[in-house]
Formats: sequence, structure tokens, C-alpha cells
Amino acid sequence: MVWFACDMEILWVLIALLMIGFVLMPFLRRRRGAVGLVPPGHPDAADPANYGFARQEELDVRMPGPDQDLLDVLDVVQRTQDYRAAQQLLAGTPADGEQRWQRVQAFAGAASLELAQRPGGVSETPGGQWLRVWRSEAPKDAGGAAVHAEFLVQQAWRTAAPGSDEFRIIMEEAKAACGEAALLAPGDPVPYIVELSVARGLGYSQQEFEQVWLKILDRAPAHMGAHLAALHYWCEKWHGSRQQAYDFAEAAAARAPQGSLLAAMPLFAVFEHLPEVNLVSGFYQSEVVSKAVHGALHAVHSARPDDPMTAHVRHMLVFFLVRSERWAEAMSQLIQVDGHVGALPWTLSPDPAAEFAVYRALAVAGYEANGGSPATLPH
Repeated sequence: MVWFACDMEILWVLIALLMIGFVLMPFLRRRRGAVGLVPPGHPDAADPANYGFARQEELDVRMPGPDQDLLDVLDVVQRTQDYRAAQQLLAGTPADGEQRWQRVQAFAGAASLELAQRPGGVSETPGGQWLRVWRSEAPKDAGGAAVHAEFLVQQAWRTAAPGSDEFRIIMEEAKAACGEAALLAPGDPVPYIVELSVARGLGYSQQEFEQVWLKILDRAPAHMGAHLAALHYWCEKWHGSRQQAYDFAEAAAARAPQGSLLAAMPLFAVFEHLPEVNLVSGFYQSEVVSKAVHGALHAVHSARPDDPMTAHVRHMLVFFLVRSERWAEAMSQLIQVDGHVGALPWTLSPDPAAEFAVYRALAVAGYEANGGSPATLPH
């Protein structure tokens, strides 16, 4: 019986190694030579720096793309702990645009991370104190109310387990904060977009969710950030199904106005339902993936150059184009977004910069293995 147990253990190890081999094979074997990660300085190493890409430690994990006004204000607020620069920036940001939502998220995230780094104590002021002062000194300020609501949502996801009493208490507080923010700015979709995350966390019924969603459509029907937030609710792992998520994304793409990034929604739906272990080497060349990638490429090519959501789509395209071994197209997206990694899929990793750097290195290696070089890459 001992020899039988040993044989079974060996068999399971061999099966596990075989499965790992299937998963890694697309990255380790290429049509024109081998592509893999080698140590820096190795003669065969493809150096991303040759393309002007930022070093891994220089990658900004706070945002998906550049927003210098936001960066400048964040620097002032965190250095001085004075909220007024943030208040002024949000007051001057159009309520129905994507940028306001991104800036609300960024301010809330900054306060939440500060609090995590400096929880406070007997002789220490807790991080994010500027947000508390903002709410106390300007309780009727719509921007501060929206940031506070999003801060509570981020705190719930960051500090408590979904379904726990602590999580529900924070989310209920966030729900109340969303209602207060909505009253202060009746035409602003942001409080309702924040509530979409509350709906996911508290498990709103589909009817309750639709009521919130209709309020967003009344205010900003083509809001890409709102659609991405809503997609999470409809996913199989939350309160919908794969088919409901696909239907939601495809309906959004079908009604997308000219120049809208909503045409990229199916790609995000595919991402949300990727198999945890993919043993089919051609999955990323399949019709469903190819069609979604095509739609996303069309979306970024036709979008306004200053659309702040374009970076989100480009980051997702990098992921799929590398997986699909479409090296030149992946490189074309990388040169547009390199330097910032605060977007899906990288933010799902404990180290977004490292995750992005791996895919970037694979793209460079694959591009060069197929005859590409810095001189042949259009900018």
C-alpha cells in the first residue's frame, strides 16, 4: 500500500506539472523563436528602456493615465493637509464628465491609503485628516460629500471581509453618505455611481439596482466609468451571470454614440469571466476574444484624444493583446499608457507596477522576436 500511495503522489505531481506547462506554454513557445523572461543584463534580454518606457519603480499606481492638475493638487493636499485645493479642483470639474468621477476616486483613495499608513494613536494624527476637516468645515460642499462617500466604500472593501458585520456597517454608512451627496448635487451622477459599489456590496435586488442605474442614465447615459461599475454587479461572481454581464456590455456597445468608449465594454465583460486556469492554448485567439478586442481597438481609435477613460481601455488591451501574441499592437498601446498603472487588470495584483512590468517585458520580447525594434515602432 505504501508503494501505491507513493505512485499516486508522483502521478498527481506529474499531472500538476503538465497543467502548469499548458498554462505557461503560450508564453514560452512562439512561432518565430522562444520568448521568455531572462535576468536583466542577459545578452538575450529585451530592454523596455530602449523604447523610452519608465522604470518599474517610477510607474505611478494612483491613476490610469496623466492628470497633472490632479497630481499637483494631491501633492499640495497631502503635504499641507489642507483640503481647499481639492475642493477648488472638484468645483471646477464638470459634473457629468468622466474626469470628475476619476478625481473623486483619487482623492478618496489618497485619504484611505493615508489612513492605512497612519491609523493614528495617542500622539499621532491619523492619515486622511484633511478629508474629515473638509466635511466638518464645508458640510454642504458637494465635492467633499462625494469624496467622503467613495472613501467609505473604499474603506469597506479594503478593511473588512464582504458579508461581515463590519463590512455591512461601513457600507450602510456609505449608502447614507451617497444619499447626502446626491441631495447636494441633484444633477451629478457621481453619488449614484458610488452607490453602484454599495449595491454590489450590500446585495441590492436587481430591481433596487435598476432604480439607481436609471438615475445615472438620466444624468450621464454614456458614462463609461458608470458602466464599468455596473458591470461588476451583473457578473457571475456577484449578483448576475456570465450571460447577463455579456448582455449588459453588448447592449452598451450597441447604443454607444460615435466616439464613445462604450464600444469596449464587451472586452471588460470577457475579462471579468476569464477562467482561473486556461488549458486551451487558442482561447485568446477565439472568436469571442477577437471580437471584443476588435471593438475595443475601434473605440480607442475613434475616441476623443482627451477622453480620460481611454487609458482604462488601453490597459485592458495590453493584457489581451499580449495574451493573444499580438505584439506590435500591444506595443502601440503601451507607448500610449506607459508610466501609469492605476487601472484594471494591474490593480488586482498586490504589486500593480510589477504585474504591468511583466506584461510589458513580454510585449517587448515578443515584438523583438518577430523582427521589431525601437526604430520600427511608430509613435
